[in-house]
Amino acid sequence: MQDGNLHGCSFFLVGIGGSGMMPLAMILAGRGAVVAGSDRGLDQGRVPAKFDALRALGIALHPQDGSGIVSPVQTVVASAAVEETVADMVAARRLGCPRLSRAELNAALFNASRLPIGVAGTSGKSSVTGMIAAILHAAGRDPTVMNGAVMKDFARADRPFASALVGAGDAYVSEVDESDGSIALYAPHVAVLNNVSLDHKSLDELNRLFGDFIAHARHAIVNADNADAATLAMRLPRDRVTSFSLGGQGDLVATDIVEEPFAIAFTVAGERVRLQVPGRHNVANALAAIGAAVAAGVPLAHACAAIAGFTGLRRRFDRVGEAGGVAVIDDFGHNPDKIAATLDTLHAFPGRVLALFQPHGFGPLKVMRAELVAMFAGRLAAEDRLVLCDPVYQGGTVAREVTSADIVRDLAVAGAPARHIADRAAAAAYLVAEARAGDRIVVMGARDDTLSLLAAEMVRMLDGKHA
Repeated sequence: MQDGNLHGCSFFLVGIGGSGMMPLAMILAGRGAVVAGSDRGLDQGRVPAKFDALRALGIALHPQDGSGIVSPVQTVVASAAVEETVADMVAARRLGCPRLSRAELNAALFNASRLPIGVAGTSGKSSVTGMIAAILHAAGRDPTVMNGAVMKDFARADRPFASALVGAGDAYVSEVDESDGSIALYAPHVAVLNNVSLDHKSLDELNRLFGDFIAHARHAIVNADNADAATLAMRLPRDRVTSFSLGGQGDLVATDIVEEPFAIAFTVAGERVRLQVPGRHNVANALAAIGAAVAAGVPLAHACAAIAGFTGLRRRFDRVGEAGGVAVIDDFGHNPDKIAATLDTLHAFPGRVLALFQPHGFGPLKVMRAELVAMFAGRLAAEDRLVLCDPVYQGGTVAREVTSADIVRDLAVAGAPARHIADRAAAAAYLVAEARAGDRIVVMGARDDTLSLLAAEMVRMLDGKHA
């Protein structure tokens, strides 16, 4: 894998439909490997279009019953959500197949590249990765890109799930995950640190992981507006850091910010930029991407011009449709920072916010309980509506110590307009019934591709309501 040549190598990906696994499957197949896989979602009939897209790349898909793992030459790669008791994992052990985690495989590809660019931080990783991809592609650099979200710039009819690019250029651009500690596997030449905030781990542990990540890089792009990130950057030699800020102190400072409902404009280093994605958080994401592109050798003016062409990511403040004067937005918001950014973007303009939030697991709810409640209580307007359905559950063992109902009880004590409707379809129907012209419905949550289907169905329901 040293030169990225994978011709003849055989991989079997368990959980191949996951947001971190699917782009890896695309990259492996694009580099000549023999790729096969299985997924619970495939067996359960969820999002069939995604699996059709994998088959179109020549990837063989199997039931998750062990039948696809037939030879000890297959390297078996499993996502973090796959338990050792799953039949595929049992078969891999029986045959003595080599094993890699998703992160170990991605890190090996990343570290073997000539220009590894890693994007880290609690929030904004996928957006910054997509922005860097757009800039490098426009600059003719032909990057390889591993993203956890579909990049709308590169999606087309024959490639609807474009969460990866397979290029011949030097750059391998990837978001890197801190939630399982695997960020420590990556050796970036250019490292982006967007922010440090509570999600899966304690702040002390996050600061250690992020601090080590940027310390290993030849050049770090760091958010000066985030206190923890700025503190970590101060430990590095000044010439190895590019800092960015919204109106504060930094090497790349955004000024003259003008917001629109679905766009935003700003000036940086004398260049006027208008993004086709909204929110001040996306100005910060853009500065991070511009900084990374410049560190990779793209002239600043070219980077600023190219990023204006970035059309966004699927499930990142993704406007699905409108009916009866009500816009429906599909969003990946799942931790306090991400949800706050979405709510702030919506509240910059008139209209009620009707939010459906599906937590991405019982464990995260336990970790984020106090911060999640404080964020919602501080950011929901009196006329807004928030509905929490039960957390996503796709099988396996899980401790249900904190539930959606517990969060709603905490919010009731805080006086926030929230309710618990366990069934997701019933929660969606409630919000559609509540909606009136001028409202914005936002569907939020992670680790569940079917949320996009739900958002599209809500547009149809609204259309029927007003027919």
